[in-house]
Order: sequence, then structure tokens, then C-alpha cells
Amino acid sequence: MRDVIVIGAGGGGPVVAAELAGRGLDVLVLEGGPRQADPSTEWSHAENDANNPNNGFLRFGPEDRSKPAWFREWTTNMFVWQLSGVGGTTQHYYGNSPRPMPGVFRGYTGADAAEYDTGHLFPFTYDELVPYLEWVEATLPIETAAMGTKEALTFRGCENYGLPLQTSRNITRNAFRPQQNAILQPGGNAGRTDDSTLLTFPQATGCTFCGHCFQGCYMPRQAPRNQFAKRSTDNSYVPLGLSADAVRPGGRAFELLADSFVQSIRHEQEGPHTVARGVTWRNNATGEIFTEDARVVVLAGGATESPRLWFNSGLPNPNDWVGRGHTDHFFDWVVGSFDEYTGNSKGANSSARMDFPGRGGIENVGLGPAIQAFSLSLSDSGARGYYTNGRGSTGPWDGPAGRLVGNELKDLMMGGIDNLLNFLVITDDHVEAGNRVTPSLFPADENGAPAKIDVSLRRRTPRTLENREFMVRRAAEIMRAAGAKKVYRMDWAPLLLHVHSSMRMGESDQNSVLDSNAEARWVKRLFIADNSALANSLGGPNPTLTTQALATRTAEKIFQTYFDGDPWVDEEAPVVSTDPRISARMQQLGL
Repeated sequence: MRDVIVIGAGGGGPVVAAELAGRGLDVLVLEGGPRQADPSTEWSHAENDANNPNNGFLRFGPEDRSKPAWFREWTTNMFVWQLSGVGGTTQHYYGNSPRPMPGVFRGYTGADAAEYDTGHLFPFTYDELVPYLEWVEATLPIETAAMGTKEALTFRGCENYGLPLQTSRNITRNAFRPQQNAILQPGGNAGRTDDSTLLTFPQATGCTFCGHCFQGCYMPRQAPRNQFAKRSTDNSYVPLGLSADAVRPGGRAFELLADSFVQSIRHEQEGPHTVARGVTWRNNATGEIFTEDARVVVLAGGATESPRLWFNSGLPNPNDWVGRGHTDHFFDWVVGSFDEYTGNSKGANSSARMDFPGRGGIENVGLGPAIQAFSLSLSDSGARGYYTNGRGSTGPWDGPAGRLVGNELKDLMMGGIDNLLNFLVITDDHVEAGNRVTPSLFPADENGAPAKIDVSLRRRTPRTLENREFMVRRAAEIMRAAGAKKVYRMDWAPLLLHVHSSMRMGESDQNSVLDSNAEARWVKRLFIADNSALANSLGGPNPTLTTQALATRTAEKIFQTYFDGDPWVDEEAPVVSTDPRISARMQQLGL
């Protein structure tokens, strides 16, 4: 019997696994997707090779790319950017790691307290989470982003607009600042040359300004896995967990099995309680079925897969909130064209942000050519100026909102992406009970009923819609203040990134699945440690840092509750995941 089995090696699972392995527990990590153990030969910088949802190396599917991707049912015309594989969605994130807004936690008494989703607060205070945020920030590590021309233009717009500079990691007022990113600062030759022969480790360290964050990071070349610039969990917490015996007294390296899809959580009835006992999983390559017992099971499959596995396992759902509250950030794009060079896609691709507590945030994003074209061609308003579907609103942008087509798109793209500046608008979405994940009635795949994702753009709360309009207007005004000659608003159609809260923790047992320890209310010894555990949309900031801080807290709760251990975050110092002892272990493992 294992001490702990962790289901999923995405953004949260490896955090729990590495922390508990560091305490000497016997931990097994099961990941449904591929390992991507040697990205320098398995990955490329080609956008379609990475992101094609059918056969891209970052698709949601098994390791064998000749096999089809796994099916999901969507009830409306949308796209869910779901990934599999060790690292999960952190493989293609931009490393943005802002803290959540304090107003989304219990006990907040600021003047703007009523501006947040007060019906769906975290069941503990912001001050309680801060030590865990600091622990993760030191472990990854998180640093002030390296910046370039697009950040200089963004800051110029903020200053001309009259927005003050924020100097703290805590979000307390409307302000702008450099991003806090999980991307290592450039060192040596990095940032000084484009010559790939000079960008090998250790002559180059950290971010090499290749500008391909969305394709997964394997730079600098020849670096040990834990020294890659972007701190996705496959580059940080997974190496930390595989080296737990080398960096912690009494630590025990965890075992990682990839391409192993968990089909069910095994459970028993013990008096009035349902108790998790282990898992059953399937080897994607051979089709073999395995079972294993554990004292504790941690579900970390993500906002779609965690409720799917819950349903397919036949676990209880007495308040009907499993899979409900599926929340994202109601994205929109504001794009500016400039006569001057904007440095669009160089370096860490998102290194400046603006926060508006109670409303949301804005971040600049440099995009490669294909993703740039995609961002300009997806809209809920349709083709702007050519027809109306009741949207296409006007405001401080040029013309009606909507996607660009014809000569207008051609003229814009002929100017080159290095004359564009992109602002991604991230709305503070209020939790909506009607947005949910349920089992699909389509034929089951080899792992059971697939997930049906039922998220309606037009079913968002009035406050969410109001927040989005507020944020888009601020983005357009700041873009204009930066010097853009034309400003476009996309009114982006639903594209689910930053998805969370579908298995939310909460103050009330009437509208949540997890208690304040992130343990399932109706299944003992079952915890959840992915984005689905988040209580709400954090006020707008990107969710990964909060998920990882919460997962660290959850690891402590597990250790205290079921292994008679003591918490450590207030007593010890974190091990930085770039530690030379981890590098040595990665070299021993050929990683």
C-alpha cells in the first residue's frame, strides 16, 4: 500500500507529491499523458506542431501521437485549451505568477470588499495563504520579469494614463507593475545573442529571449531539466520530487508513471462515511489495467478531468455541486497598431500587468504569428462592420468590436507583428452554478464516459459582464495613451483558459465540494489539488501560483491529519528547484 497516490502531474499534483515525498512518504504520481522527457528532441518551436489540438505535442491525448486525441463534448461553439502530459497546462503557460486579490478571501474588510464575489469566498483569510505563496515563490523561483520594448510601451501608456506603480506583490489598489514570472532571469550569453551555438548551458542560463513560451520551454540547450528557464512543473516540482531523497533529510523520491490514465477512484463505505482506498488505472500503450491501494488519494486532474473522474468513479454528490461553478476569466483582446517597433514576441512573452481590484487585470502578451492571427480572428461579434448580430459594441477603440477581415486584416498584418501591442483583458468572473462539467452521453472511450463541458458565454452574471466592459475600456484607454495609432477590440468568443473552481472549496456545504482543508466533504482521505479546488476566480489574476500555494497548504493538511506530522512552512526554508543537488540527480537520470 502506498502512503499517497496523486492523480495528475499538471500544475498542482507535483506540488503535493514533491512536498510529501520530502517528508519521507511513499508517493506514486500517475499522469494520463506523455512524459516529454527529452523536449529538445520531442518538441519544436513550430506553433502548429505544438498546439494542433489533434496531433500537436501539447494536445490532450496519449503519448503516441499517431493515436487520436481524447474526445470532449462541448455544448456550445467554443474551444477548451486542455493539455495532457507531465507539467499539464504549465507546459504552455507564460509563467505569469501574480498573487490573488485579498478581497476574495474570508475576513477581508477593505473599502472595496463588496466589489468581489462575496457568495463564493475562500474559507480562510488572505493572511493565512501568504506564507504558502512565499514558499512557492521561493521554490520555483518566481522573479521580476525580464522586460523589453513591449513592456516599455505598456508602462508609457500607464504613466500617461495616470496609473501609479505598484511596488508590492500584494494587490491593494489600481496600479501597474512588472509581472512576477516563474521564468529565470537571463544570465551569461542569454539575452545577448540569437546565435544558438552560444545559447547552451552553462554559457547561457535562464531565459534566452527565444520568445516561444507557448510552445513549451527547453532552453537553454543542454541544461539539466531543472535549469530550463520556464518553471513549469515538469521543470521544477517534478525534478524536486524525483530528488526528494537528495535535498531533504529523510526524504524519499516519488515514483512517476506517465501515459497511465486513472479510470476510477476505488472507495469503500465505512460506517456513515465513504472512504477513498486507491485507484485503478490503464496503461495507454499496452491497455493493461492496474490497481493499487493508498492511505490517501489526491485528485489533481484539472478542472475538466477531476469532476469527470469523480462521476465515473460513482462517488457521492449530495448537493449537486460536483462539476458546477466551472469558472474562467472572461478574456478579451485589445490590440494596438503602432508606427514604431513594439518588440512584440521577444523574450518572456508577458512581462507587464495592470490590476484593478474588484474588476480584473490586464497583461501585455507577445504572440507568435499564428497565435497572433488566431487572436485577431475569433470574436463573438463576428466580422466587424460587415454584419451585426446584436454585439459589435463601440467605445474608446476604433470602430465596432469584432474580428478583422479582408483588407483591414491584411493591412494590419502587413505591418508585421513587431508593430503590434496586445493587451489580454482578464475579468474577475463571479462563480456561476450553471456552468458545469458532467458525463457525456456520447459513447465512452477506453477510460469511461468523456466529459461534457457546458459553459455558456451569455449565462455569466451581470457583474461579470459589467467587469469585462469596465476592463476593456481601461485597456483601450491605456493602449491609446501608449501611442497606438489604431486600437481594436476583439470581443473574444469563449476560449477556456484559466479554468477553475469546478470542484470548489468554500465556506458553505451548500455550494462547495471541498472543506477548508481541501478534503472532499463526502469522501474521507480524498483531497483535490488542482485549479478545480479554487473557491473563485481570484479577482482576475492568473491562477497557477494560487493553485500551487493551496496545494502546498493541502500537503501540510494531509501530513497533519493522516500521518501525524507537523507543518513545515512556518518552520523551515524551501528548497529552490534550481538547487545543484537536483541538477546532479537530473543528470544521473538523463533528464
